[in-house]
Amino acid sequence: MKKTALLLAASFFASTALAAAQQPSPAPGAVNGTADGTAAIKPACGGDMEAWLDGVIREARAAGVTDKGISELYKASIDDKVLARDRSQGIFNMTFLDFSKRLISDARLRKGRENLVKYADVFKKAEETYGVPGPVIASFWGLETDYGAVQGDFDTLNALVTLSYDCRRPELFRPQLIALLKLFDQGVVDARTTGAWAGEIGQMQILPLDYLERGTDGDGDGRVNLKDSPPDAIMTAARMLHDLGWKRGQPWLEEVRLTKDLPWEQAIRTNRMPHSKWAAWGVEGMDGPLGPDDGDASLLLPMGRKGPAFLSYPNFDVFVEWNKSIVYATTAAFFAARLAGAPALEATTPEPGLDTEQMKALQTKLAARGYEMGKIDGVFGVLTRDAVRAEQIRFGMPADSWPTAELLNKLQ
Repeated sequence: MKKTALLLAASFFASTALAAAQQPSPAPGAVNGTADGTAAIKPACGGDMEAWLDGVIREARAAGVTDKGISELYKASIDDKVLARDRSQGIFNMTFLDFSKRLISDARLRKGRENLVKYADVFKKAEETYGVPGPVIASFWGLETDYGAVQGDFDTLNALVTLSYDCRRPELFRPQLIALLKLFDQGVVDARTTGAWAGEIGQMQILPLDYLERGTDGDGDGRVNLKDSPPDAIMTAARMLHDLGWKRGQPWLEEVRLTKDLPWEQAIRTNRMPHSKWAAWGVEGMDGPLGPDDGDASLLLPMGRKGPAFLSYPNFDVFVEWNKSIVYATTAAFFAARLAGAPALEATTPEPGLDTEQMKALQTKLAARGYEMGKIDGVFGVLTRDAVRAEQIRFGMPADSWPTAELLNKLQ
């Protein structure tokens, strides 16, 4: 078989990509996030394309892929638009309020509630089987594809070939490419399928490996069609969330009020304590005192002590596993709460945060003080949050982990 498409693509890729740093960056939303949209595209470093292709084929055959699936690989080409998307994920620079207001619209809430009624039997079956409530599944369905309406128009094979050959995160995407070839081989997915730029497919934006291992027939037709069958998508998402650790019958997130100053440094997602402890520090439910100590919770302050406040429970970790961005995870969890009947957010007045350039300046200052920052990218990730809290404590400021101009000025 000829390798013309991929080999020509490799030549095109090498001639058009722009040079940049060779160190691989974190996955989307992880640690300090990804580039802010201004970084140049770096070249692929997969080496000789023919040798790379031979390696993929050997790995695919070892995984059981036959000529049917492998033949599709020869038709693939490098997509520089995928690389541009991979380098410019500015969504991670948005605050929780900006992001949630943008995504949790009245129309999306209304459509979500309609779908919870329309597919009530499927959602019931999903909860009975996997323990995941309908509103949680519907929240991801709405945020990922607007309930199947916007599934992406990137060629999935080209996207995964591009990201597997590229040097930034090949170890993440190569297994997805092999899984996609298996799906082609088995006739589960059409070789011309399209989806998101990072290779996700269908109404829940499922990666090929999850499609292969967790795809579930929800409508009983004997096949798993995550692009066109809402029941299949619902049941597959429920299975994924279960496998990520969802605890049946347990809460995930609730908005709370803060009635007085408290030891702000305790507001860490992994620092869970009983309701009685938070209540003693002045944390109240939106309708009165917190409930009994039926599970430990952490205080989540996505925009500091003057912004929205939530108690998050162990099930919230499943939202973070779905997408490592705390902004996305908090938005998805609150959207699920809204679909389950929670009211809109109470109005708050957070302290102004930092823009991208100010955040980069802050990260540079923190790195100079010896904190591990990863890439200086202007994205408010876990490493930045932890360093901000430590410096707030050092300066005697309220240690709510929210970066402000005051902190930046003190560091300067």
